[in-house]
Amino acid sequence: MDKKLKRSKNQIVGGVCAGIADYFGWDYTLVRTIYALLSIFSGAFPGLTLYIILWIVMPLEQD
Repeated sequence: MDKKLKRSKNQIVGGVCAGIADYFGWDYTLVRTIYALLSIFSGAFPGLTLYIILWIVMPLEQD
């Protein structure tokens, strides 16, 4: 398996959700919607913290 998890250049904020969607072959909108719903129903803080950590840790995809 040669795929690596990277932030996507197809980004709204940091490219984390789009990078996850690329990695699994899912639709960007679906991943962003699921992330938003999980963040809202978990009280926003854990979802925001996880997003920021992934934004820092995940490398940006190269062309």
